[in-house]
Amino acid sequence: MYRYLYIIVTFLAVQIASAQRYEVGLFLGGSNPISDVGSTFYVLPNAPAVGGLFKWNFHERMSARIQITQTQLKGDDAQSDIPAKRNRQFSFKSSLTEFALGAEFNFFRYKIKNLLDKPMTPYVYAGFVTFWHDDLYFDPAIAPPVEATDTTKRSLDFAVPVAFGVKAKLGQRLILAGEVGFRYTLTNNLEGSVPKEKPFSFGVKGSNDWYTFSGITLTYTFGEEPCYCRK
Repeated sequence: MYRYLYIIVTFLAVQIASAQRYEVGLFLGGSNPISDVGSTFYVLPNAPAVGGLFKWNFHERMSARIQITQTQLKGDDAQSDIPAKRNRQFSFKSSLTEFALGAEFNFFRYKIKNLLDKPMTPYVYAGFVTFWHDDLYFDPAIAPPVEATDTTKRSLDFAVPVAFGVKAKLGQRLILAGEVGFRYTLTNNLEGSVPKEKPFSFGVKGSNDWYTFSGITLTYTFGEEPCYCRK
């Protein structure tokens, strides 16, 4: 009985795997924070970001996506257009590693193998993010300019990602995309403005921090074409 069950499960797994199309590739771009320290521009990359991603195209309009991205978030009051922040002279650097799980929705039906049928399409991405970043705080006893102090600890937090992009076929195997992604975090201490065990805090207390990734992805497709691509 177990032998037959094993044969059935193996057969189903092979059928599912052969009926899908996958992508694996790289993300290259930049990052910037949207927080109480630094520039007030929403998209102004000031540090490099690099990552790897994997996609499962289970429908011509939908893809499941996993991505890991590494960057160093950097903010400096000297880049702000607010005079009070420029006079304050705070800055910070925080190493950030992000793990994102979500889905892409293509605006057009996107058949990967057919180069002439919708060679490009806009898309939107949303999902769930968990990320690790440096635990920072500011010491008001230090004369300005003041850079955030690293406690050498790492904090685990969560965020809600939304990204907008355009993807294009470079051939039957390569896909190039450009996107801008926003992360709404569930913390107000991305830059050290509201540390947990320190008395000094500042900034807008009721507003959580954001950060963005802007860049391109280059992915390689593999696996058998799903049935919707043979129509």
